[in-house]
Amino acid sequence: MKNCLTLKNGESVTVDKVPVMELEGFRQHLLTLLGKGNRLSSLFVVPDESQSTVYAAVSDDNNGSVEIFSGRCGKKMASLTPIAPQAHWFEREMHEIHGIDIIGHPWLKPIRFQPKKGQTVEIVPGVTGYFEVKGEEVHEVGVGPVHAGIIEPGHFRFQCHGEKVFHLEIELGYQHRGIERVLPATVLPKAMRLMEVVAGDTTIGHATAHAMILEALSGNIPGHNANSIRAIALELERMANHTGDLGAMAGDVGFLPTSAYCGRIRGDILNTTGLICGNRFGRGLIKAGGCGYDIDADLKKQILDKLALIEADLKSAINLIWDTPSVFARFEETGTVSRDDALAVGLVGPAARACGLGLDVRSSHSWGAYKDLKPALACGKTGDVYARALVRWLEIQDSFRLIRDLFANLSSESAKPQGAIGNLAPGAIAVALTEGWRGEICHVAITDEKGLFKNYKIVDPSFHNWFGLALALRNQEISDFPLCNKSFNLSYCGHDL
Repeated sequence: MKNCLTLKNGESVTVDKVPVMELEGFRQHLLTLLGKGNRLSSLFVVPDESQSTVYAAVSDDNNGSVEIFSGRCGKKMASLTPIAPQAHWFEREMHEIHGIDIIGHPWLKPIRFQPKKGQTVEIVPGVTGYFEVKGEEVHEVGVGPVHAGIIEPGHFRFQCHGEKVFHLEIELGYQHRGIERVLPATVLPKAMRLMEVVAGDTTIGHATAHAMILEALSGNIPGHNANSIRAIALELERMANHTGDLGAMAGDVGFLPTSAYCGRIRGDILNTTGLICGNRFGRGLIKAGGCGYDIDADLKKQILDKLALIEADLKSAINLIWDTPSVFARFEETGTVSRDDALAVGLVGPAARACGLGLDVRSSHSWGAYKDLKPALACGKTGDVYARALVRWLEIQDSFRLIRDLFANLSSESAKPQGAIGNLAPGAIAVALTEGWRGEICHVAITDEKGLFKNYKIVDPSFHNWFGLALALRNQEISDFPLCNKSFNLSYCGHDL
């Protein structure tokens, strides 16, 4: 039986072409692919009255393809996690939502605390069992879900000996909004509004992935200018968030000059996105088949002039970090994640690149403007806070280059969609990957016989990376947690959906 179906990023195919295997065959095929160095981008269940189906989307970064295959899923499944730890979070989700018993999983507990279909019992996030370390002078510290300052809710439970952290358990689910659940019944214009707030600081990343899904299923392909403006907005989003993170990391070690400068500069970058579409986070900019706004010659000059000032300010602010030994010393050898661990648990984005993994969807699974314009791959070696800071700074500098090149290639054509999106292909499956500022974003959609969404699966990069933060705290001082946490800066709502 044929068990191989590969798609390029942003492609679709009729769902009847997806190989369907017996469950054990599905499991073994998935383990074989992961053993060859491929990555698990998505793993999800499509429920059915008779027999549910589990789907896998496995990315091959060497040839830029995504292999899609499925398995007949009963109520039990042997766990992939002991052999392939990057399946850990996915299997917990499958158990929580669909009640599938994942045999052999090391820690099968909820990740979002969402009720199963038809369940009426109130589900309270955080009310569950926790990992415990026993021993003399071992103690437990609980932090959150309510935190000081303006921050999303999440619970962190530390097992410590003195100040040293043996284990950190991260409990989320307080931000669950049921986005995936409501999408099949949501009309397309409203669906885009939902995509813009999957993770509010990643509006462009998720909205672009959703637009690519709609375009793959309708054949309404955006033009050159639309692709360029989307990429400009994505790089501005990357710059704004990386700038904010570098400032916050400086603030966490008490270095106020960079902290204060970056807070203001982040606002300047967000305001630059606002010049394009009237919204600082880019809402309303991405449309299926194009963009909601054009950039004329006057706006182009205004943005480029503004970026020149921002670039000069950023160099002054960020170089203070590298020129100040006390800051540099706090970043080095703090919150280290090894390359092997990063690979095993499936880290993505700057967190992975800081460990020496050369993963960037803009290069490996290029789409739109990135097919012709390649970003520089920024990698660290040490996997610590310093490496995560350095990768961000290198990416910010490269984003300035990319944006200027993108502006240079703009033509006079309109970026706005040419006509309505039209009907989506019935009985089809599509996959879209983008490189958000936190890392790989994966959307997989399946339509029914009427061309409506039957199932829509979203994987935010935070879904891959939260366990990486837990690894970073092992054998660290508990006082290093704020700095380590900010060096990942993961999304609570993007995880919880």
